[in-house]
Amino acid sequence: MNLIYNSEQYSVVEFGADRSLEALRFGGYEIVDKDGRREIFIAGALAQSFRRDVNQLIAGEPTVEEIDEFLGSYDSLMSQPVLLH
Repeated sequence: MNLIYNSEQYSVVEFGADRSLEALRFGGYEIVDKDGRREIFIAGALAQSFRRDVNQLIAGEPTVEEIDEFLGSYDSLMSQPVLLH
Protein backbone atom coordinates (compact mmCIF):
# COMPACT_ATOMS: atom_id res chain seq x y z
CA MET A 1 0.00 0.00 0.00
CA ASN A 2 1.44 3.32 -1.09
CA LEU A 3 -0.09 6.81 -0.91
CA ILE A 4 0.60 8.18 -4.38
CA TYR A 5 -1.48 11.37 -4.32
CA ASN A 6 -2.96 13.60 -1.65
CA SER A 7 -4.64 16.98 -2.13
CA GLU A 8 -7.34 18.86 -0.26
CA GLN A 9 -9.97 17.15 -2.45
CA TYR A 10 -8.64 13.65 -3.25
CA SER A 11 -6.25 10.97 -2.10
CA VAL A 12 -5.12 7.91 -4.04
CA VAL A 13 -3.61 4.78 -2.54
CA GLU A 14 -1.95 2.18 -4.75
CA PHE A 15 -2.07 -1.48 -3.75
CA GLY A 16 0.60 -3.72 -5.23
CA ALA A 17 -0.17 -6.94 -7.02
CA ASP A 18 -0.93 -9.93 -4.79
CA ARG A 19 -1.41 -13.11 -6.80
CA SER A 20 -2.96 -14.88 -3.79
CA LEU A 21 -5.95 -12.48 -3.84
CA GLU A 22 -8.03 -12.32 -7.02
CA ALA A 23 -9.06 -8.69 -6.39
CA LEU A 24 -5.39 -7.66 -6.26
CA ARG A 25 -4.05 -9.98 -8.93
CA PHE A 26 -2.91 -6.95 -10.95
CA GLY A 27 -2.90 -4.45 -8.10
CA GLY A 28 -5.48 -1.79 -7.48
CA TYR A 29 -6.24 1.77 -6.44
CA GLU A 30 -8.42 3.35 -3.81
CA ILE A 31 -9.60 6.85 -4.75
CA VAL A 32 -11.13 8.94 -1.97
CA ASP A 33 -13.20 12.09 -2.52
CA LYS A 34 -12.61 13.83 0.80
CA ASP A 35 -15.37 16.45 0.50
CA GLY A 36 -17.90 13.93 -0.75
CA ARG A 37 -16.82 11.41 1.89
CA ARG A 38 -16.92 8.56 -0.58
CA GLU A 39 -14.48 6.25 -2.24
CA ILE A 40 -13.96 3.61 -4.87
CA PHE A 41 -11.56 0.70 -5.14
CA ILE A 42 -10.62 -0.19 -8.68
CA ALA A 43 -8.82 -3.32 -9.80
CA GLY A 44 -8.33 -5.37 -12.93
CA ALA A 45 -8.80 -3.77 -16.32
CA LEU A 46 -10.08 -0.49 -14.83
CA ALA A 47 -6.95 -0.23 -12.66
CA GLN A 48 -4.73 -0.89 -15.65
CA SER A 49 -6.55 1.83 -17.60
CA PHE A 50 -6.26 4.20 -14.61
CA ARG A 51 -2.51 3.51 -14.36
CA ARG A 52 -2.03 4.19 -18.08
CA ASP A 53 -4.05 7.43 -17.94
CA VAL A 54 -2.17 8.63 -14.84
CA ASN A 55 1.18 7.98 -16.52
CA GLN A 56 0.05 10.06 -19.52
CA LEU A 57 -1.23 12.81 -17.23
CA ILE A 58 1.93 13.13 -15.14
CA ALA A 59 4.12 13.16 -18.26
CA GLY A 60 2.71 16.64 -18.88
CA GLU A 61 3.59 17.87 -15.37
CA PRO A 62 -0.01 18.77 -14.44
CA THR A 63 -1.11 21.16 -11.72
CA VAL A 64 -2.96 19.95 -8.62
CA GLU A 65 -6.14 21.33 -10.17
CA GLU A 66 -5.63 19.28 -13.34
CA ILE A 67 -5.00 16.11 -11.34
CA ASP A 68 -8.09 16.74 -9.21
CA GLU A 69 -10.12 17.31 -12.38
CA PHE A 70 -8.90 13.97 -13.75
CA LEU A 71 -9.78 12.20 -10.49
CA GLY A 72 -13.17 13.91 -10.60
CA SER A 73 -13.95 11.87 -13.69
CA TYR A 74 -14.29 8.90 -11.29
CA ASP A 75 -16.82 10.68 -9.06
CA SER A 76 -19.80 9.02 -10.73
CA LEU A 77 -18.37 5.60 -9.85
CA MET A 78 -17.86 6.42 -6.18
CA SER A 79 -20.67 4.95 -4.13
CA GLN A 80 -18.88 3.58 -1.09
CA PRO A 81 -19.15 6.00 1.87
CA VAL A 82 -15.98 6.70 3.83
CA LEU A 83 -16.47 5.57 7.42
CA LEU A 84 -14.23 6.37 10.34
CA HIS A 85 -13.51 3.66 12.88
